[in-house]
Amino acid sequence: MDTTTDVLLIPGFWLDAASWDDVVPTLRAAGLAPRALTMPGVGAGAAAAAEIGLADWIAAVVAEIDRAPGPVVVVGHSGGGNVAWGAVDARPDRVSRVVFVDTVPPPPGANVGEFETDQPIIPFPGWDFFDDEDVADLDPQTRERTAPRALSIPTRVTTDAIALTDDRRYGVPVTVLSGHRDDAEFRRFLAQWGPFADEFTAIADTEVVRLGTGHWPQFSQPERLGEALVAAIQRAG
Repeated sequence: MDTTTDVLLIPGFWLDAASWDDVVPTLRAAGLAPRALTMPGVGAGAAAAAEIGLADWIAAVVAEIDRAPGPVVVVGHSGGGNVAWGAVDARPDRVSRVVFVDTVPPPPGANVGEFETDQPIIPFPGWDFFDDEDVADLDPQTRERTAPRALSIPTRVTTDAIALTDDRRYGVPVTVLSGHRDDAEFRRFLAQWGPFADEFTAIADTEVVRLGTGHWPQFSQPERLGEALVAAIQRAG
């Protein structure tokens, strides 16, 4: 594997670059150059985070793409998937593959506004907030170890609508690493999502790989996630 292949790892909500720590060794062992990112305003106070929105997170990833000497692979976990797709839209000629970890490419105008708050930041709500199937493989020790590392995020990142303007994004190969669904199940499920299904079917090259994990495989099964990422990236090469 070419060691110049940069892999940009975008965390999901409430997570920083350290959330990828247990995945990075598998990528490095495959000859890749992973770069885990911390998004602007993560863990910041209300005053500092108030004006930070989705476009700022996308711009931070675009800056990392521009730093790379060659084509990059962009990986987005959960809410980081919107950020990944926005960066691909901004630099479709610089991304060889984008990998969505238990999330999907959003259509234009979509957001992740599922949190009702009038505050400028959203603290981590705790593991009990999430659906059982998403956290089923996080044992008590893992929950206890990771919860204190979860940080607040700027509210606007969850509520801002994503702007997508370059149809060349549909030419970038997409891998979805789904926690629970195989390819056929995923496509049947997504068919009920209207514009999300339209966005996905417009992409020329898509694949869905079932991980057999919950929503946070970087914590529950990091080696499995790393191996799946390497397999997807090797197809990109």
